Amino acid sequence: MDTEKFVYVTYIAATPEKVWQALIEGEITRQYWAHENVPEAGWKPGTKWQHVAANEQRTVKVIGEVLEHIPQKRLVLSWVGPSNFADKTRHTRVAMDIETVGDMVRLTITHDQLNPETAAAISKGWPRVISSLKSFLETGKPLDVFA
Repeated sequence: MDTEKFVYVTYIAATPEKVWQALIEGEITRQYWAHENVPEAGWKPGTKWQHVAANEQRTVKVIGEVLEHIPQKRLVLSWVGPSNFADKTRHTRVAMDIETVGDMVRLTITHDQLNPETAAAISKGWPRVISSLKSFLETGKPLDVFA
């Protein structure tokens, strides 16, 4: 199993409820990420989920399984390209932890079980996406993460 890990922490002037909604509701993720996170049957452990491009093609970019779900606190997902879903050795894991700190939220993204190629790709992607999430929640305007 690959052991590289990527951790990204940011502080957001928002409530845990708002951050949680922004992570799991497709109509919100579409606004700051240009993708929707779509579970097959709710965000329950064992449920399959997809990361779908918010365009006419609706291309599935990432697929996985919900591993842990604690509303407004923690979401853990397996994460893999759609063609590799059956091969559990190719899955990586992403944990999204939400903690209240004063009147803000600390959001920690921990993406682990990475091979070097995936580590390189996500280390550019997560900072863009989470910066856009932060801007969106604080100002109502997302960043153009694909600029």
